[in-house]
Amino acid sequence: MIVRWLPTFLGFPVGGWLAAQAVGSVRGPGTAALAGLIAGLAIGVAQWLVLRSRGADLRWVIYTALGMTVGGAAAAVLTGADTDVKSLVLTGLVAGAAVGVAQATLLARSLRAGIAWSALVSIAWGLGWLTTANVIVDAESGFIIFGSSGALVVTVLTGLGMRWFLAVETPAKVVPATSPVAEAHR
Repeated sequence: MIVRWLPTFLGFPVGGWLAAQAVGSVRGPGTAALAGLIAGLAIGVAQWLVLRSRGADLRWVIYTALGMTVGGAAAAVLTGADTDVKSLVLTGLVAGAAVGVAQATLLARSLRAGIAWSALVSIAWGLGWLTTANVIVDAESGFIIFGSSGALVVTVLTGLGMRWFLAVETPAKVVPATSPVAEAHR
């Protein structure tokens, strides 16, 4: 699964670029929500293209975009849309948690599995911003999502997590019995 998950990396820079073109800099909750929606759609599509072979439907795209919308806006409120390293990492943790929770409603059947996925995505996104903050030269431009270096970190970490969810856990414990992902495991 990890090798198949690697192309989802492209959703981050594409989504970030599209959001920057459409919205410009994140200056507050409103611009963060709109930029988050755009970036979340691109990220969700990239991930869905891999997960559809496992039975995921287009709700993955919608839930990812909604999670990114809410998470981006919440992070902007908490950080004042600042771009120092601490604020960027907090942005990743908050936005990642929102995306993780949204995705967990489709991925995880048990509360424990849902919490695990949400925590993994949150931590991975925080590390994504930490990585990018140490590489990017213009973080003050107010990007909605980390750069390619962070995207690589996030893709590897979430790919390993997805492998655990889809390959190690039994479908009855990982996905709702009525979800398309669960049906693909039967």
